[in-house]
Amino acid sequence: MPTFVGAQPFIKPMQSPPSVSPGIQRRHTLPASEVRPLNTQDAISVFEIEREAFISVSGECPLHLDEVRHFLTLCPELSMGWFEEGRLVAFIIGSLWDQDRLTTEALTLHKPCGSTVHIHVLAVHRTFRQQGKGPILMWRYLQYLRCLPNVRRAVLMCEDFLIPFYRKSGFKVLGRCAITVANLTFTEMWYPISGHAYMRRNTGCV
Repeated sequence: MPTFVGAQPFIKPMQSPPSVSPGIQRRHTLPASEVRPLNTQDAISVFEIEREAFISVSGECPLHLDEVRHFLTLCPELSMGWFEEGRLVAFIIGSLWDQDRLTTEALTLHKPCGSTVHIHVLAVHRTFRQQGKGPILMWRYLQYLRCLPNVRRAVLMCEDFLIPFYRKSGFKVLGRCAITVANLTFTEMWYPISGHAYMRRNTGCV
């Protein structure tokens, strides 16, 4: 597993590029692997990955294309994309929420004064699955949230078969979620961000 720098989750490549002689180094070469916040120009790539990942399993997408653009416009800093040679291979999209539990409004709203990050979706491109990219990206995302002084926890809703996956990342079950989509029901899970003041002081977080 690569070593990451938690204090600067976006601006450092995930792997150091190989040493190349300056005389033969190509200009404008894309990093082999990097993580950065998403923007609206990434929306179509995001939705294509999400649609393939979720429609075949549950028949529903957590976010439709207009909702992807909506959150990448309002709070791009709460998104994270993993790129391989410029190609999006995995992503997370989040927004802020200001209540103890998720409600239907949490599916579409961003509450700038909230202290809870609602993780709407984590998805990995089909050709890059079974490589550990989902857990690695989630770990990196949670490290980044510790650098945000007003964030106290992260929450998400998932189908029951995904509970073990998120438990491995440190999430705990809150209970049944009040939100239903078509015939689907969900479990709400949470991850504590508060209590990491020491980490914030010692990781260069602003």
